Amino acid sequence: DVQVTAEAVSINGERKSETKTEEKGVTRSEFRYGSFRRVIPLPARIKNDQVQAEYKNGVLSLTLPKAEAEKNKVVKVNLG
Repeated sequence: DVQVTAEAVSINGERKSETKTEEKGVTRSEFRYGSFRRVIPLPARIKNDQVQAEYKNGVLSLTLPKAEAEKNKVVKVNLG
């Protein structure tokens, strides 16, 4: 599960790892399971409605386009 806001990326998932080795007639199996959660703060605001994600060969890739910097707005006041 990947959630993106303008300020951070939150990744939740479940890890499953199994290893099996055979050496000198002895077989050893190890299993690692568990859930994880990571929250990664972003250094700049992003356009969270334009985020793209791809999971390929065990690697999660995110494309996060930067949001344009907000410009200050000048308002003139008519003092009558």
